[in-house]
Amino acid sequence: MKKSVLSLTLVGALSIPAMAAQFITIGTGGVTGTYYPTGGAVCRMVNKLKKETGIRCTVESTGGSVYNVNTIKAGELDFGISQSDTAFQAYNGQGKFKGAAHKDLRSVIAIYPELLAFVARKDSNINSIADMKGKKINIDVPGSGTRMTTEIVMDAFGVKDSSLDLKSELKSTEGPNMLKDKKIDGYFGMFGHPTANIKDASNSVDINIVPIDGEQIDKLVKKYPYYAKGSISGTFYKGVTTDVPSIGVKAVLVSSTALDSKAVYVVTKAILDNFEAFKKLHPAYKTITKKSLLDGLSVPQHEGAKKAFKEAGLL
Repeated sequence: MKKSVLSLTLVGALSIPAMAAQFITIGTGGVTGTYYPTGGAVCRMVNKLKKETGIRCTVESTGGSVYNVNTIKAGELDFGISQSDTAFQAYNGQGKFKGAAHKDLRSVIAIYPELLAFVARKDSNINSIADMKGKKINIDVPGSGTRMTTEIVMDAFGVKDSSLDLKSELKSTEGPNMLKDKKIDGYFGMFGHPTANIKDASNSVDINIVPIDGEQIDKLVKKYPYYAKGSISGTFYKGVTTDVPSIGVKAVLVSSTALDSKAVYVVTKAILDNFEAFKKLHPAYKTITKKSLLDGLSVPQHEGAKKAFKEAGLL
C-alpha cells in the first residue's frame, strides 16, 4: 500500500509542468581555429541571461562546416557554424550534398568574413587583378575553396591562365616561402583575418595586399549569394597601412526549422544587444558591423532571428 501511494506521488510530481532549462549546443570546429572561440563567445553571452530566458548554451568542438550542417540535420546539434557556400550547397543539394538537400536548414547571422587575400611582393608592381598578367602566381590546389574563388575572380576580370608567366598550384601555406624565395610574385588564400600565413609573409618580405573590388565584384555577389564583400584591416599586417577591399564567404551561424523560435531569438538578440563587446572578443570581428551580420546569408533566415533583427531596426 505504501509503495502504491509513493508511486502515485512520484507520478503526480513528474506530471506537474516545470520551468525546466532549455539546453542548446553550438557546433564549431577545431579548438585552434576561429569557429571554436566564436561559439564560446556566443554561449557566454547567452548564459549571462539564463535566469531570465531559461536557456543554457554549450559549445562543441567538431569537424567544421560540413559536419555541423549534417549533424544539425540529424537533430544532434541545435546550432552550428558553417561557411556560407557550404550552407548554400546543403540547402540546394549541391556539391557534397548532391541528392540530399537540407531544406529545413536556416541561417541565423553571418558572423565574420573569410576573405580572399591576393598577397604580392611589393617589388612585383602588382596593384590590381589585371596586373597578374605576365606574373608568376600561385592559385592554390585544385578543389580547394581558395582555388574555386580565385578562378571565379580571375574569370570576372578576364584574366586567363595562359596570360600568366607561371601558374603555380601549391597550397596557400606554401605562399610565404615561395614569395620570400622569389619563386612567385603573388599568391591567393582564403582566410579569416588576421592570419599567421600573411604575417609570416610580411615579416619576410615587403608585401602588398591587392584590392579585389569594382563592378565585377558587385556582379559576382549578386550572382553567387554565398559571397559577400568585406575588407582586410590595414592594421593586421606589416607594411599594409590601409583597409583592403575583397570578396569571400562568411562564417554563418546556422540552425534548423526544428529548433523553436525562442531559442534562436535569444541567441540572436544576445549578440545584437552586446555587439560592441562581442566585436572585441576576436581580431576576426574587427571590421564587422551589425548590418554586415545580414550579408552573405545564403539560405533562408530563421524566423526567430528575423524577429530580433526587426526589433533592432535592421530588417
